Amino acid sequence: MSPLVECVPNISEGRDLEKIERIVDSVRRIEGCTVLGVEPDHDYNRTVITFAGPPGPVLEGAVALILASIETLDMRNHKGEHPRLGVVDVCPFIPLRDMNMEEAADLARQAVNKVASVVQVPLFLYGAAASHDDRHLLSTLRKGEYEGLEARLTGGETNHQATTRMPDVGEMGWTELVSKSGGITVGARSTLVAYNVNVDEKDGVVAKKIGSIVRSSGRLLKSDAGVKVRTGGMLPMVQGMGVPLDELGISQVSMNLRDVKQCPLHLAFMACKSIANDHGIDVAGSEIVGLVPLSAMLETGAFFSPDETDEHQLVLAAVEGLGLNQHHQFDPHTGIIEWALAAEVVE
Repeated sequence: MSPLVECVPNISEGRDLEKIERIVDSVRRIEGCTVLGVEPDHDYNRTVITFAGPPGPVLEGAVALILASIETLDMRNHKGEHPRLGVVDVCPFIPLRDMNMEEAADLARQAVNKVASVVQVPLFLYGAAASHDDRHLLSTLRKGEYEGLEARLTGGETNHQATTRMPDVGEMGWTELVSKSGGITVGARSTLVAYNVNVDEKDGVVAKKIGSIVRSSGRLLKSDAGVKVRTGGMLPMVQGMGVPLDELGISQVSMNLRDVKQCPLHLAFMACKSIANDHGIDVAGSEIVGLVPLSAMLETGAFFSPDETDEHQLVLAAVEGLGLNQHHQFDPHTGIIEWALAAEVVE
């Protein structure tokens, strides 16, 4: 079987569907590069695009998308609730099959070099492709956002250290093009799964408690004297918070599982269920937002049905055990990355 890699760029446009379609079409034109999802958000003014395939076409697709975004979008006119640095705020490569993380990081490095050979904009590398340990986290490189980028590049006052301030490749100053494009951040990371557990309550009180307990950052505690200390969280590599869902009359623990190998779906689900039960309420199924790797579903299926060996039956066991169809509908054929690709990618 050929190697497979996923790319999930987030562009700073979630309202103008014509512009979004123009940018996505730049990826669709690449043979062997399959677009799996386009999810615009009006409030964030941001669109998450998912595509996958063999490394060569996906690299070509990422470069095409970045160049199309630089041509189409203008950060000088952008407002939204989500933090962002430029027209392509983040563009991660994620190894799916027969690839390691260093190979994915090499794709990120190739991508920024290819873009820099065409246009001069600030290009930053993060995650496994980071050029320094201080540059690993996206949130660190994004500090100050687009509004602080001019001062950052021209030597003005900034919160950035010398190790994180400047781009890795491309334009190092503030130009007319940079004022339009902002900074582009490209990297490599493990599969991140957006995963929500439903809690059978209306007001979100218990869901918020669960979120603060399970997330890796834990809780920030403060003494009467104002001294602060932070606890460790319950689950590794998890971001989480609790929110009420008025339209469904329930609440939800909304999580990003930043590495499903370290925190599998069933571990997150059972942790939330256990804490909810401690408060006298139950969970009401769960939801996967976007796509999930097959390996994650098989591992969870084996947890709920340890004697099963058939791949399809393991997936069904995971869907049933997690309650993925209780409040939402999960179609494995479009929700599992490898199955969604099966009809498009030549093995």
